[in-house]
Amino acid sequence: MIAFENVSKSFWTGKSRKVILDRASFSVEVGNSLGILARNGTGKTTIINMMAGLEKPDEGRVVRTSRISFPLGFMGGILAKHTATENARYIARLYGLDPDYVESFCRWLANIDEYFDQPVGKYSSGMRSRFSFALMLALEFDIYLIDEGMPSSTDVEFNRKAGEVLRQRLKNATVVVVSHQPATLEKFCRSAAVLRNGQLYMFESLEEAKRLYDYQA
Repeated sequence: MIAFENVSKSFWTGKSRKVILDRASFSVEVGNSLGILARNGTGKTTIINMMAGLEKPDEGRVVRTSRISFPLGFMGGILAKHTATENARYIARLYGLDPDYVESFCRWLANIDEYFDQPVGKYSSGMRSRFSFALMLALEFDIYLIDEGMPSSTDVEFNRKAGEVLRQRLKNATVVVVSHQPATLEKFCRSAAVLRNGQLYMFESLEEAKRLYDYQA
């Protein structure tokens, strides 16, 4: 479970204070995947980062009682000067997993050939995205955090394999996905919420959430 208890978060933009959450309380239960609809610039990534523990609230607290992934595409903890091999094995040890398994899984899914043994800092954005997603799926979590859906890739085979692995993971896991596009949420979630004016409005169905989301457009 992830629970936000009277959480407030805001940023100073240089001209005014941007409120992301204002004493918001809600929870995500394991087994109930949640989609969050929010316009660009309203704080989607900030909420995901707070769920992962990468950012702290200004007030209130975030409670985590499950194994929660780092956000899809997040490269924190991955050292640019090290190879994908070195990074995969290091992360595996951090999570108490078999380094050989994590390395071989990432090699298979990322499919970046000889680049796997070169420093990550030399990768294109596409290769970094594929490696970070492969690394996330190599580690089994109770709740997966996804910001704006699957990584963009022109590699059809990667998209097919990654999508299949994610579907298998979600048979026994939960996903939280934030997006400004309702169509992205349809792929993963039944229940949904709308981020609006510092509050998260929860709904039983995506259709209900879309009505509020479209109304505020």
